[in-house]
Amino acid sequence: MSTPRIEVHLSKIRHNAKTVIGRLRTRGISVTGVTKAVCGHPTIARAMLDGGAVGLAEARLSNVRKLRNAGMTCPITLIRTPTLSQVDQVVQYCETSYNTEILVITALAAAAIRKDCIHGIILMVEMGDLREGIMPKDLDSIAQQVVDMPGVALKGIGANFACLSGISPNAADMDALSVLANDTEGQCGSFLQTVSGGNSANLPWALGGHPVGRINDLRLGEAILLGVDPVSGDQIGGMYTDAFTLVAEVIETGSKPATHPQSICDPVFKKLHLVPKSGQSTQLILAIGQQDTDVFGLSMPPRNGLIGATSDHLVIGTSHSTQSVGSEMRFQMNYSALMKAMSAPDVKTRLLHRSPSRHVRVSQGPGNHLASI
Repeated sequence: MSTPRIEVHLSKIRHNAKTVIGRLRTRGISVTGVTKAVCGHPTIARAMLDGGAVGLAEARLSNVRKLRNAGMTCPITLIRTPTLSQVDQVVQYCETSYNTEILVITALAAAAIRKDCIHGIILMVEMGDLREGIMPKDLDSIAQQVVDMPGVALKGIGANFACLSGISPNAADMDALSVLANDTEGQCGSFLQTVSGGNSANLPWALGGHPVGRINDLRLGEAILLGVDPVSGDQIGGMYTDAFTLVAEVIETGSKPATHPQSICDPVFKKLHLVPKSGQSTQLILAIGQQDTDVFGLSMPPRNGLIGATSDHLVIGTSHSTQSVGSEMRFQMNYSALMKAMSAPDVKTRLLHRSPSRHVRVSQGPGNHLASI
């Protein structure tokens, strides 16, 4: 079978989606499945929808087109502020988009009028991540402009956490977002259908017993795909962490002499050289590299360690291996490694368990991490 490849266990993705969405449903929070890490792969997106997601969210219009071309008719929201050059396509392919700039919203409104439709607008508010977002003091003014603008409709507000800053949201942040939702409605007289509290980093808050207030939506990708809390990396109880496996092929085995530290001049190689060699070291070279994935995001198999990587070679040191040339090695990936591998043209995707399964067993057991979930 061709390598490198990613093996995708669709039944595990469906299970993860059903598990976390079922728990959030009891709190009055729905889930929008984020497919950007898998480049809008339609079959993986369908697994999210099978698990109960009310719609899909994407950051790139090329991925949205892929979903639509595959016959996806569910609501799709663009969660990165649209570019001015793509407003016509955004209106064509997406029911709703997240926005921060009134100039872009004005262009979306004009595009919607040309298409004879109404495009939904969710305003992103800056709540501490220091990435995209309208400052809270300016929200009422911009919201009123959207309400008064033909061609668009104010559908809600949202916030983002733990992406640029890495700081998880807390109850005070969510309370503040609920207050902003109420204030915006009071100022504009327009009911907000969606108050989106954030992403997978919000799960400890959402299922931790705090009042949810006005928050009625979360945008979940990493939690569904990888079964982990993105901030701590801990497994979410009862969810799979191995729905995706990266498979690479060994192209050389043997021993190499020790590397002399004084000969290392490349700062990138210094950073990658994680397993020092002493005397003779048994090493494996695999046909995959930095062009294919984030090598720091790979979990090494037992008794194997990362020595280094170049653009198309992964070098692993091993203390016990029966691997030979042509054999395969399997790696679990974090979110960064998954995103890069899914977008790499030479990494193929193999889909497993396409049909929904009535009985799904958690092979790694109901994890004890994030027990509140």
